[in-house]
Amino acid sequence: MNALAKLTTVELKLLVREPGSMFTVLIPLFILVVFGSSIEPGDTVLLPMSLAIAVGLVGLYMLPTTLATYRERGILRRLSTTPLPPANLLVVQLLMQLVLAALACGLLIAVAGTALGARLPGAGWAVAVTFLLGTGAMFSIGLLIAALAANGRTANGIGVLLYFPMAYLAGLMQPADQMPGFLVAVGEYTPLGAFRQSLHEVWSGGSPSLSLLVVMAAYTVVLSAAAARFFRWE
Repeated sequence: MNALAKLTTVELKLLVREPGSMFTVLIPLFILVVFGSSIEPGDTVLLPMSLAIAVGLVGLYMLPTTLATYRERGILRRLSTTPLPPANLLVVQLLMQLVLAALACGLLIAVAGTALGARLPGAGWAVAVTFLLGTGAMFSIGLLIAALAANGRTANGIGVLLYFPMAYLAGLMQPADQMPGFLVAVGEYTPLGAFRQSLHEVWSGGSPSLSLLVVMAAYTVVLSAAAARFFRWE
């Protein structure tokens, strides 16, 4: 087994053992099951909200906390002295967190489609594009937090502080149709809001708005570039 495969295996084991991984899977599932039992089977609001919550938790909690903790403990510095390029750890972590987000979303869709009778979208390409761009936008925020935070606790705190106002503006804490119009308009231009609205459009049988896709792509490019600029290995 080569060094990269060993690193991937180790990181996967650590991710599975991390309590936060279970948290990011169970919290959206709990919300879906509890509230899903009291809504109409054809509802197109709750499942997109649950999916956005899951990806948001991975991007703003799991990813930055893990990377900042690795720097704090000197893991990134020690890795830089091995033949394996340190950047490989970032790639592996991004892939592991992407798999975690995909698994959480897959579980939500499976439960919603079977147990709750929720409407599922027919356009697979629209789901894939929306998921990838939305996840990219949320992960880019997480990478920037990891780049700036001094340690894992700070990264966790920043992630939490960003998550709740973003979740409110995105219509995850209160349905968008019950929020003031100007807040809804502002929320659609946030990464999480654009993601949630795009998912809603897909689940409603349409295609995601091009403007919302551009918003998510822009956040991904700009924030990822900023994260790369400020990232420190030690």
